[in-house]
Parts: sequence; structure tokens; C-alpha cells
Amino acid sequence: MLTQTTTRVLEPSDLDAALAVLGREPVANAFVTARVQVAGLDPWRLGGEMWGWYADGMLQSLCYAGANLVPICATRAAVRAFAERARRAGRRCSSIVGPAGATAELWRLLEPYWGPAREVRPHQPLMVTDRLPADVAPDPYVRRIRKDELETIMPACVAMFTEEVGVSPLAGDGGLLYQARVAELVGSGRSFARLDQDGGVVFKAEIGAATPQACQIQGVWVAPEYRGQGLAAPGMAAVLRHAFADIAPVASLYVNDFNHAARAAYRRVGFQEVGAFMSVLF
Repeated sequence: MLTQTTTRVLEPSDLDAALAVLGREPVANAFVTARVQVAGLDPWRLGGEMWGWYADGMLQSLCYAGANLVPICATRAAVRAFAERARRAGRRCSSIVGPAGATAELWRLLEPYWGPAREVRPHQPLMVTDRLPADVAPDPYVRRIRKDELETIMPACVAMFTEEVGVSPLAGDGGLLYQARVAELVGSGRSFARLDQDGGVVFKAEIGAATPQACQIQGVWVAPEYRGQGLAAPGMAAVLRHAFADIAPVASLYVNDFNHAARAAYRRVGFQEVGAFMSVLF
């Protein structure tokens, strides 16, 4: 039986169909879903295009093409179509990130044209929890960062990003986009930290994406001089308390598989591995 398939850039009128696809996997898709719920599908507001892959006239798979290239609910046939479109357009993204299977296939098809990557992280466990830990008390000193504390939190955010990604977020535009993103998270009440008596950041984390169904925690960081003191798990418990009270009933994150200390801390507060992401960094 022959099936007709096609790929095209989605338009604002496709919003309901796109949200239906995103809603199939609310935890894994939280990052993109949150953007679409705020910005719709207009490329200027969304910060990139949303590609749709259709089979027999039905929207089946998506790919967000902005600062990141993100396959969403992508079948093998959809991945091939997205790879061809991406190859023709040329690389405009700083990373490819998404569920490990689809992302690996997308990179296999694009590597001959876009490679080499600066770094490939093929297995980043996706972890989820929907309850507070029974045996880890939330750190009472972890609180929301206020708008007037942006300059306090910013150096810790830069240090975390540089340590995690391997390049400074201040490169290129002098950090304007990154500072705007941090300010957005602070302004929306999704930046949390514990400060020491001198106002330095001891622990921090952000809720980077939020939908009514799920939120995604990111940027978890303990200052080097405080590491090994067991601060991460109580800090995460505090962030979870805020998340469940104010934001969403499920919290997720993804972590590098080689970061054994972080994975152990997340398991201590009840996160369980439910899948894996993959990141290709340029």
C-alpha cells in the first residue's frame, strides 16, 4: 500500500495539530511545548521554524529548528525527511538535542554534511518524579531569586553553563541573549538558589520549561568549594517543593551519564530514569 508523505513548515493555523503531537509525550517534549504554548508557531515569536511531517494527510511528527534542532515524536521516515530539509538549509543551530533514538539517526544522516561536532553526548538519562522525597528534607535556605538579585545569580549561571557545555555563554553577543534568558527565569519566579552569608551562590537551579503537565529542571549547580557536603539533594528537594506547589505535577530533567554524583543526588530525591536524550554540540 502506498502512503503519501510530505514535510512543510507549520503555520499559526496548525497550532492545535502541533500541540496534539507534543501532547503525546508531555514530559519529553516539555521544552518545546512550553515555547509553543507561549509563542504559537509564528517563527519570529517562536525563535525558529516548526517542521511538520505528514503521512496520509495527518500530522505525525515535528522538528523544532531554531537555536537547537529538536526531533519530536519522530518516526524513522520523519527523521529522514527532517535530515534532508536540514541538510538543504545548512546548519543554523548550536546543537541537536532530543530523544536518543531519533537524535542519533538524525545525526547519522547529517554528520557527513555538518560534522565534525564539537562534542557528542549519546546517552543522557531522562529522569522524572511526581512526589517529594520521604527521607530528604528540603533545604530551608533555598528560595526564589528576586528580580533585584540578577547580578548575584548571573556569575553562577555563567559558571554552570561553561562547565556543562564547554564554552562560555558570553561568547558571540557578549552574553546578551543568555542574560535575557536568565532574567526571564528570575522574573517568572523559576530561578532558585541558596546564598551564603556573603551573598555568594552556594546552590542553584532553574525550572527552565513549564507546561500545565510537566516542568523541566535545569542548571543545577553547587559552587566548587561547597561540593561533597551533601547540599545537592536537599537543594533539589526544595526546588521540587516549589515546582509541585506552583508550577506542574511532574518534574523532569536530563543529565550526562558520566555525572555520577548528580545522578546519585537525583535518585536520592526520587527521580527515576524513564528514557534517554542525546545532545550533539557544535
